[in-house]
Amino acid sequence: MRFGRTARLAAAALTGGVLAAVAGCAGGGTSTGSAPPSRTLAPDPGGGGHPDAAWPTYGRDFARSGVAAGVARPGRLAVSWRAHLDGAVYGQPLLVGNLVIAATENDSVYALDQATGRVIWRKHVGTPVPLSDLPCGNIDPLGITGTPVYNPPSGLVYAVAETTGYHHVLVGISVRDGAARIERDIPTPDGQPRYDQQRPALAIAAGRVYVAFGGLYGDCGPYRGSVAGLPLSGSGPLISYVVPTPREGAVWGTAGPVTGPDGTMYVSVGNGEETGSRFDDSDSVTALSPGLHRTGVFAPTTWADDNAHDLDLGSTQPALLPDGMLLEDGKRGTAYLVDSAHLGGVGGQVAEADVCEAYGGTAVQGSIVYEPCAQGGLAAVDTAGHKIRVRWRGPSQAQGSPVIGGGAVWVTDYQGGTLYELDQATGATRDSLGLRTTLPHFSSMSMTGSHAFLGTMEGVIAVGGV
Repeated sequence: MRFGRTARLAAAALTGGVLAAVAGCAGGGTSTGSAPPSRTLAPDPGGGGHPDAAWPTYGRDFARSGVAAGVARPGRLAVSWRAHLDGAVYGQPLLVGNLVIAATENDSVYALDQATGRVIWRKHVGTPVPLSDLPCGNIDPLGITGTPVYNPPSGLVYAVAETTGYHHVLVGISVRDGAARIERDIPTPDGQPRYDQQRPALAIAAGRVYVAFGGLYGDCGPYRGSVAGLPLSGSGPLISYVVPTPREGAVWGTAGPVTGPDGTMYVSVGNGEETGSRFDDSDSVTALSPGLHRTGVFAPTTWADDNAHDLDLGSTQPALLPDGMLLEDGKRGTAYLVDSAHLGGVGGQVAEADVCEAYGGTAVQGSIVYEPCAQGGLAAVDTAGHKIRVRWRGPSQAQGSPVIGGGAVWVTDYQGGTLYELDQATGATRDSLGLRTTLPHFSSMSMTGSHAFLGTMEGVIAVGGV
């Protein structure tokens, strides 16, 4: 699958390094076990003099494949270091040069040394909103929740912070020194910033950074799901798409917009308020042009019942397959295979099958989609021949969002704080590691070399093989 120049640069080839999971402390990191070798910031291949990136966005690339190339099979898993930061890290850490970039719910962005977890720089960009000031929700305080994104041509990391007064602020921070080069308030496209939460990962395409919004946990207030696009320079007009439902229709899947080879972005949309006969584009997979014009939509024939019972598709992102198909699975537990070029409207699926109730981000390699199941464990779903078949299931408690590397699928039990290394062919457990820390919902990691990095409720933790 070919991507445009922006996506190719952002999905730069993986370099040697670390499989780490990090848990945070503002003054630096403590080390346990063997640490990966330190590396210097290398210039990106585009010649801009900025560091390249092994993992610049959620899922490593803008198709959100979650595949780490060149990862060695580790030995026995062990924690390499822990970094205790000033808040919880809900997003995937980014891997840029020799740095781990992590954003916290205290509205801080950190650069940590990959080898030791030592804080290289910290940028505090605002004051987060305490849960007591929110009309509903379950994150306290609410700061930076969505996974940031790195742009190699400019050397900037983009993140969106929620700050007091219910502002959503886009910042662009230099990866070299932590200086804020861009700061811009984003008027949420639905006009309801008090009720909007920015949880999906950010995306970059067509000279813009894209930011998606849903509601707070509890679905309170008059919000509507939306996507905004802002110039990478920080100046210029904002473009937007708002789900045309009377209320709700959240765009909240943690992996964020998925970008196809022609630049089309696909988002999953949560349940709306409509339960009658008038389809309102909720409970759907929606295709958007880079200008954020809707170019296609798919919804199951059960959309009205899904809306009535909070069984929406929006709990995972569309999984983009190499043959141009999309697999979407949500809260109802039914997976739908649709043609990305012709989403087909209501009932337009090519195939459907019961798989599992799924939440978080998927990983994709070849015809296999690894679905994060809330019950029954991670599912390896084979879509060959435009059919849907579950090939294997992982441990029942392994409910996190998977990534792939070293011939293994990596997934957390985020409720029990355990990391699993599963055989990619069979789902058998190769190894597991108790992390002795608390993980956020839908937790997922980034990987390079022989190490992985994982956000926790305390910061970041690095895991490697010994």
